[in-house]
Amino acid sequence: MPDTPLRRVVITGLGAVSPVGIGAEVFAGAVRAGRVGIEPIRSFDASPFPSRNAGEVNDFEPTEILRNLDPDRWGRSGLLAAAAARLAVEDSGIEPELLSAGRSGSIMGTTSGESAVGQSLGGQWLTQGLKGLEPRLVGQMPASQIANAVNAELGLSGDAQTIPTACSASNYALGYAFDMVRSGEADFMLAGGADVVNRLTHSGFYALGAMAADLPRPFDANRAGIVTGEGGAALLLEPLDHALARGARIYAEVLGYAANCDAEHMVHPDATSIAACIRAAHRNAGVTPEQIDYICAHGTGTPTNDSTEVNAVRQVFGDRLPPISSLKSMLGHTMGAASGFGAIASCKALEQGFLPPTANLLEIDPELGPGVDVVPGRGRDAQVEIVQNHGFAFGGNNVITILGRYS
Repeated sequence: MPDTPLRRVVITGLGAVSPVGIGAEVFAGAVRAGRVGIEPIRSFDASPFPSRNAGEVNDFEPTEILRNLDPDRWGRSGLLAAAAARLAVEDSGIEPELLSAGRSGSIMGTTSGESAVGQSLGGQWLTQGLKGLEPRLVGQMPASQIANAVNAELGLSGDAQTIPTACSASNYALGYAFDMVRSGEADFMLAGGADVVNRLTHSGFYALGAMAADLPRPFDANRAGIVTGEGGAALLLEPLDHALARGARIYAEVLGYAANCDAEHMVHPDATSIAACIRAAHRNAGVTPEQIDYICAHGTGTPTNDSTEVNAVRQVFGDRLPPISSLKSMLGHTMGAASGFGAIASCKALEQGFLPPTANLLEIDPELGPGVDVVPGRGRDAQVEIVQNHGFAFGGNNVITILGRYS
């Protein structure tokens, strides 16, 4: 049987449910303005913690976006993912019936799955015993429900996979969805991720000593750690020829990606491994370092991550570093949704011609070396043709996606 030619794949729909706004246009406007969506935590009592801030989506009302899901039957992570996917489909202008009738599915990333549900079940078990667990919550608990919620909301009968590779998971999802559409295994795919703010995740990062007291300050000389965040991010991928035939708005072409694993340390990233991942992504995308106009950094704001990330970039780019900025300065660390939001911001940067900023910067860390442009404060107008989106995770899981302006 002859090989099927690989198809070019483009992104035609964006869906964002984020701490700085709901909807891709609102999200992009907030990012461009450098708006910070980090406030005192409302979803649980954070008073016992020294760190009491997070990037929460306080204005999320599922029934205002979702058409098919009963919010009482799904956890918050699944609802965020499904809402983002619904928004991406609406943004794309594609007929929902075309998606549900075709070979369409979803790949969604996460760090903690339905962690808020798990927190509730843990409390019930502690106070009421095993028989006191609420069956409704037990049914919401599996992480697989995140992608299942997307397929159920949109009536999709293709793959429904939840990828639990933590903070690089959305980039894994985007790369996997790209492969499926490129190979012809699927005609349309939703890719992205979702996670929620809750006591369990908050206390875990606090126990690791990785949490800032007030705000995340990526690349700052006095950066102290992350601030947790939440949200749902989704992107609609389809073949280029189909997008052109229906006159779709094309945000970006997925040029390629690469994934590897440090297999070195549970929480400490490895610059050499990250650099190897960047080189592989360039090779797979058919680009050179000189062609990269912007890097959407992982940029957590921990001392180790930011210095390691810049070190890895230097290994590949030498003295010519592209502008590199961190959305986590505005959103907090949205865990499994982080690189999904990075992809959405990158698409908007390509479409609108700007560089997303790094907020909260007071003094760039001189130890990062010369020539590091983190686009401080507000977005900057720029001609952007090719962007590089980073996603790193505990366990050494690295994924780099490369997006380009369609031409």
